Amino acid sequence: MENIIAVAQQTRQAALKLAVLSTEAKNQAIEAIAQALESAKDEILQANIADCETSLAEGIAEPLYKRLKLDEHKLRDAIAGVRDVGKLAEPVGTVQIHREIDTGLILKRLTCPLGVLGIIFEARPEAAIQIVSLAIKSGNGVILKGGKEAIRSCDAIVKAIKQGLSQTAVNPDAVQLLTTREEILQLLKLDKYVDLIIPRGSNSFVRFVQDNTRIPVLGHADGVCHLYIDKAADVEKAVAITVDAKTSYPAACNAIETLLVHANIAPKVLPQISEALQKLKVELRGDERTRQILHNILEATEQDWETEYTALILSIKIVDSLEEAIAHINEYGSKHTDGIVSEDEEAAQTFLALVNAAGVYHNCSTRFADGFRYGFGAEVGISTQQMPPRGPVGLEGLVTYKYQMSGNGHISATYTGANAKSFTHRDLL
Repeated sequence: MENIIAVAQQTRQAALKLAVLSTEAKNQAIEAIAQALESAKDEILQANIADCETSLAEGIAEPLYKRLKLDEHKLRDAIAGVRDVGKLAEPVGTVQIHREIDTGLILKRLTCPLGVLGIIFEARPEAAIQIVSLAIKSGNGVILKGGKEAIRSCDAIVKAIKQGLSQTAVNPDAVQLLTTREEILQLLKLDKYVDLIIPRGSNSFVRFVQDNTRIPVLGHADGVCHLYIDKAADVEKAVAITVDAKTSYPAACNAIETLLVHANIAPKVLPQISEALQKLKVELRGDERTRQILHNILEATEQDWETEYTALILSIKIVDSLEEAIAHINEYGSKHTDGIVSEDEEAAQTFLALVNAAGVYHNCSTRFADGFRYGFGAEVGISTQQMPPRGPVGLEGLVTYKYQMSGNGHISATYTGANAKSFTHRDLL
């Protein structure tokens, strides 16, 4: 425990200096990271191949293996994301309130870094790249803990990042990597040094983190996403969106797990959807009414409605109204991302207003729920909590704010009592 405390102290000291660096200095560090990752491309990919081979020998689950595998395409996109972060507006030092309280007594509210982030993630080594770039841009230190299945990949990535930072104004100690399972519980106890924990992984893993720390946690435990095909849906759009939302990357948390179909359109659209999905080897499970249209598919149970498969499995339910679809989603959904396919604008707007989720979509795939696709450059994770930030979390989720007040000998007693002076409360922005 003493060693990890020392690591956390080093990270916090480096973060304090990073917090006051100029935008130019931080952007130079981000570009140095991108260049270092490009230079270390072969080492990173070879390390990932070794991780993948070991994990396959140990019987890794297919969804986790897909997250673990880092090919040249994924790495190139991750490096592009680093550079995109460098192009984003400066998140630190933004004046949100500039107010005269009285003559010579001025109040400001400015954005500032959180401090030190603790990021714990399973597989998906490119997450380390995304997270570090966002941390540097927002002026935060970061302690990374990747899963054991990605240990070589993460080590190669962080080694390259530190090498890049060593040539810049950012102290490489601002980025740290933990490597053992025992360090997870130790990290979760460091509420004196770590300001926010962001877990990325399975729902059971995220719940474990939430249950074992006093540090604020930002994340989501489940990704039970829905697509509702309304009675006024365009059938061609409905089929294409369903196929993309389920099959383009079934291990992703923004892939749909349940398809809801209005009874009026079900006989027309379900056979076409079934044909398209079964060509892609998707296992279908349906309620009784669905199985009357799609013969020889499995029966869906109550458990299916609340299950995140992260695999080529889709549960289907026929509903009689928009209201029933919304009620089902709000009952079983995880507040991640849910969509409607409809040419009825009023129905779509009702859906968007009443479904309680971080992302609500109309006539497009839920797979767009991603920080890179939103133009955030990258994301540190996705939050389904009710309080902000919600959805893909980029720079705005990594800053807080502080109040600054300056005066000229002002004292509070002047504004109390029988002859109390009034505040001017004049906004200066």
